[in-house]
Amino acid sequence: MRVAIGGSTGLIGTALARHLVRSGHEVVRLVRGEVTASDQRHWDPDAGRIDGPGLEDVDAVVNLAGSPIGGVRWTKERKAEIRRSRTTSTLTIVTQLAPDGRCQRLLNGSAVGYYGDTGTEIVDETFPPGRGFLCGVVTDWEAAADHSPVPTAKLRTGQVLTREGGYLAMQWPLFALGLGGKIASGHQFVSWISIIDHLRAIEFLLTSDITGPVNLSSPNPVSNSEFTATFGAHLNRPTPLPLPLPGVQLLFGREFVKEALLTGQRVRPARLLEAGFTFQQPTLMQAFAAIG
Repeated sequence: MRVAIGGSTGLIGTALARHLVRSGHEVVRLVRGEVTASDQRHWDPDAGRIDGPGLEDVDAVVNLAGSPIGGVRWTKERKAEIRRSRTTSTLTIVTQLAPDGRCQRLLNGSAVGYYGDTGTEIVDETFPPGRGFLCGVVTDWEAAADHSPVPTAKLRTGQVLTREGGYLAMQWPLFALGLGGKIASGHQFVSWISIIDHLRAIEFLLTSDITGPVNLSSPNPVSNSEFTATFGAHLNRPTPLPLPLPGVQLLFGREFVKEALLTGQRVRPARLLEAGFTFQQPTLMQAFAAIG
């Protein structure tokens, strides 16, 4: 299968390109900058353009493009960029597709943030969206994908666990020093997935006929307290100190702390499980062991 990847230079996009090539697929990496390799193709999502031949020569597209949620303060301009980067990249791709073209599969990025704060309630793909900035971003992201003229799945992804970046990598240095700890009460749930299972699930969906939302998360979400204790045990480090939220709030703002740190989702990957997908690392300890 020949697969184009939007967001191919990001953490997951880079790993996905390697994974698909190892599995025998051919990859076309959509890049914003100068084309420097034969497997790259320039695109400009802000202008709605993909250099020729566009997407006419691929069998499927995986779009993971979007500005990072964390790492910076949520100013008005930053929030607009988080939303815009996801909707414009998605619309650029769907307008390049045709119902009778070669490409007959789109997997478009999304996130479990769609559900908002679910407390202890277990939610699957049938549940409605929650409320808040991130819920609105994901809702708009998915609405852009609804314009696709080909069968499309929306990848509602949890926290992808890898040492290379993202949720886990940001915490690793503190936990390694024995300074890691739960966030506030620690009751909020973390829906997570190992990088290996995330890549395997995407490859699985490329040849599946599943359309609509699909939760890409482990069948075993955990509370932040359990995540903290398990991570500390894996590193053989104590976890006595809660995250100093006032300092984080001063740095990143109250809205970021509320939505990104104090909000949680207890997500069940119902559609993946019903389709017969088997997780290689369904438990947190298995995921940590695989990371090393």
